[in-house]
Amino acid sequence: MKVEDLNKAKIPVVKINKKLEEFRGKILFPEKLELANKMLEKVKLPVETSK
Repeated sequence: MKVEDLNKAKIPVVKINKKLEEFRGKILFPEKLELANKMLEKVKLPVETSK
C-alpha cells in the first residue's frame, strides 16, 4: 500500500507485536488491580428517577 492509500483508508492499519503474547493472562500490576477492585466494591450505581 502507498501512503496515499493508507491516508484514505477508513480502517486504521495497526501491526501488533507478537512478543506481547507473553503477557496474555498475566496480572502485571497486582497492587493496582486490588485497589481498583476495592474501589469498584464501594461504588454505587446511580439511582434511576422517573419524571
